[in-house]
Amino acid sequence: MEHDSQSGPSRILLITSDEALTRRIEELLKPAIVTVALTVDASLVMISVNPFHAVLFDVPQAGAAALFQITFLTTKAARLPVLVIGPDDDDQGFLAETIYSGAQEYLGRGELTPPTLHHAIYCAVARQEERIGLMEEKENYYGIFDHLVEGIFRTTVDGHYLLANVALSRIYGYNSPVELMANIKDIASKLYVEPGRREEFVRLMQENDTLSGFESRIFRKDGSIIWIAENCRAVRDSSGNVLYYEGTVEDITRQRQIEEALRSSESLYHSLVETMPQNVFRKDREGRFTFVNRQFCEQSKCQPEDILGKTDFDLFPKDLAQQYQRDDELVMTTGQSREIIEEHHRAGQEPATVQVVKTPLYDHAGKIIGLQGIFWDITEKKRAEEKIRKTTAELGRSREELRVKNAIMEENLRMAGEIQMAMLPQQYPVFPPNSEPEQSAFQFVHRYHPSEAVSGDFFAVSRISATEVGVFICDVTGHGVRAALVTAMVRALVEELKSLAREPGEFLRKLNYDLYNILKNTGTPMLTTAFYLVADSRTGALRYANAGHPKPLIVRRAQKQVELLANACGRGQPALGLYEEPIYETSTATLSPGDFLMLFTDGLYEVQGQNEELYSQQRLMLDVKTLIDRPPAILFDELIGSIRAFSFNGEFDDDVCLVGMDFAGTKTMKS
Repeated sequence: MEHDSQSGPSRILLITSDEALTRRIEELLKPAIVTVALTVDASLVMISVNPFHAVLFDVPQAGAAALFQITFLTTKAARLPVLVIGPDDDDQGFLAETIYSGAQEYLGRGELTPPTLHHAIYCAVARQEERIGLMEEKENYYGIFDHLVEGIFRTTVDGHYLLANVALSRIYGYNSPVELMANIKDIASKLYVEPGRREEFVRLMQENDTLSGFESRIFRKDGSIIWIAENCRAVRDSSGNVLYYEGTVEDITRQRQIEEALRSSESLYHSLVETMPQNVFRKDREGRFTFVNRQFCEQSKCQPEDILGKTDFDLFPKDLAQQYQRDDELVMTTGQSREIIEEHHRAGQEPATVQVVKTPLYDHAGKIIGLQGIFWDITEKKRAEEKIRKTTAELGRSREELRVKNAIMEENLRMAGEIQMAMLPQQYPVFPPNSEPEQSAFQFVHRYHPSEAVSGDFFAVSRISATEVGVFICDVTGHGVRAALVTAMVRALVEELKSLAREPGEFLRKLNYDLYNILKNTGTPMLTTAFYLVADSRTGALRYANAGHPKPLIVRRAQKQVELLANACGRGQPALGLYEEPIYETSTATLSPGDFLMLFTDGLYEVQGQNEELYSQQRLMLDVKTLIDRPPAILFDELIGSIRAFSFNGEFDDDVCLVGMDFAGTKTMKS
């Protein structure tokens, strides 16, 4: 028997101790190469080092021992077909037992002829190769099945798992599909968070036979909750009865978190821009309006639906629309913000001159998807400038007009300063509630001195509970109008973050995140130092976090000591607005009855004296210590007077804010 032209003659392993049978087999199988092994154990050694096409196993007599050896051989040499040569007489059904034990064929000694033997070996090899191919295909299928990223399931209609892959067990927090199916016997009650969710799943499957993107919250093994999306189809028998459901599961928790964060950010954005006095709009890459704020609609005397989805060519004369389009394209092509002056003219309205700031809009991948614009009407300003140029000869009247305008601006700044002062606490909470201020466990005092009409300093004192108070102080880089605008934003954000008021570190982390995302596209960094603490009126316990702000002072009257309130970690933490996601750690301390806590901005001690000497923080602590027995209000006034005397011009160059908290404890103290 020949095998094929490339591999040469067939190689047959014969297991027998019968020399006569050996010679007979060699003769019958010519030109095949026959190798003889006397025992099954010897044959396994030969198989491990030599390639064979088939094994002929001579069984002298039928019996359990022979069947055991057949099973042992076919198990150890699983890839080779085994043909058994045995007695011709099969009264006991030995032939069937050999096949059941793993043999491919059974041949009686009396039927051994060249055609019979060659045919039997050929068929056995073919069947074995087919069986191995099927096994490999099955193993490959289950390998793919278990290594898919998506979870795969098969369940009964009443909620029992019939099948699950490794990915599904991993999504649900189990070590294996076996553990998952052993633990989740009732999907409706064990898996879904919302009651009735499985019933809704079954109802939709009964109506449609398929389901796509069915999103639900489910319990993992450890009790944590995640979001999943299921795709499923119903498998029915020939009579139309549902046999089972099968489908895939994807963990969409991260996607849902991102969507929620985007909704929150978008809500905050809209709450800010809707109250701005400037006109705000957004466009997509095709120039279509996708957002306009209330001020835009009021100035344009229209509703949002009259503008959204339209382009400049739908709203303005062609020449203006073309100019707007060129400016937009330049912003979106270069990625650079532009501040320009444009002519603004809509049908039925007077022409106007506006100042516009256009900035590119990016998606999460950093791709420019449109632009945002902010503009305000400067028509009057332009007209005034033109009037000044034309009336140079009437200098006196022009100067008077300028004086009036300056007076208006000063009045506006004065009013802005009054509004800013009104933003500060007008009265302080008392502890316990409804007690008289002089009987309160916490008593507060503050001093606030802007260096200009408006300030970049801000503080707030708020009741958190019947026994806890929150004290916040911040200092925006610089001073004047720009710093005051950021201060107003900080105040609004502080109000929105009241739900986090008991956790100083988390409070500053969320405040930084919101402020960073508001200011990151302004082009000029606006840093804000801040300090926030929560104090308990029953125990004097403090929880606090510091974002690059000067360390407060604890005045220990009983010990005649002044201490810095430093971070427990021993290192500083960044100011707000620098980084997107820094961590602010919460530290703790304790006030004793009679202690006085003093918070301040750096304008208090960054003062230049004679000969360019600076008033240092160490000198501040020494001056406070000399005034340690003064009531808080007098201490603040005398301290400010002392620093003014040190200053070379008798003034502060920066905004100054001081906030004091006197802890009376069980004693009653007057400040």
